[in-house]
Amino acid sequence: MERPAWAPRSIDISVPSVARIYDYYLGGSHNFEVDREAARKAMEFMPGLPKIMQANRAFMRRAVRHAVDQGITQFLDIGSGIPTFGNVHEVAQAAHPGSHVVYVDHDPVAVTHSEAVLADNDAADVVAADLRKPQDILASPRLQRLIDLNRPVALLLVAILHFVEDTDDPYGAVAELRDALAPGSLLVLTHASYEGIPLPPERSEGAVDVYKDIRNPLIMRSREEIARFFEGYDMVEPGLVPMPLWRPETAPEDEDPYAFSGFAGVGRAGGRTGGRTA
Repeated sequence: MERPAWAPRSIDISVPSVARIYDYYLGGSHNFEVDREAARKAMEFMPGLPKIMQANRAFMRRAVRHAVDQGITQFLDIGSGIPTFGNVHEVAQAAHPGSHVVYVDHDPVAVTHSEAVLADNDAADVVAADLRKPQDILASPRLQRLIDLNRPVALLLVAILHFVEDTDDPYGAVAELRDALAPGSLLVLTHASYEGIPLPPERSEGAVDVYKDIRNPLIMRSREEIARFFEGYDMVEPGLVPMPLWRPETAPEDEDPYAFSGFAGVGRAGGRTGGRTA
């Protein structure tokens, strides 16, 4: 397999990557045949996967515009993946040209491509780090150059927490990030769930098994389990809901049924700790 110029020498291009599979679902070009093969295999069980990813991105854009409307102009997007059209910095800076955006990912292709995309954008940067190690993110000079943690920040955890197993304490990581943010900060989150998928459970489980086979287990949590990530936040209306139902700009009844798979929500930090949840 020929290595394209944009692929770092350090990566094994024979092994599927969650970030590159996601890029494929969104119609991007930064993926390999091994990624496309895994994606097509998952789609044999759950053909609406691209629709779910598109609903994720549409929710993210609405949530970013909401944050700007609330006066927030700092964005920390962890698990940001490979930049595609309409990413956070484009939406935020279109809504408020002074917005600062920091992307975080541990996938080398995502980081390398983000650096290329952001080369001429002094108000946006990317950090190579892992959600499971919040202090590495918070201590990054690239983050500290752009993000003032004494002012409200929109923390985006979009389609990332379902790749963090319970043994890696995702709740602890989210709480650690929450405690580093100023009051008035927002948590913007989406998460996969069996709830809402228009398929029998055994079909959905087939797609989940594909991710397990490529050593990136997809952890399908219940609405109640997802709501726990919002401890210390007050939920923004309409709460934790299927993605098309969060402040829709088009009629939800026109959405593909797969778009209602999983949940999305936004919470506002009322203080350093404490608060009610979803």
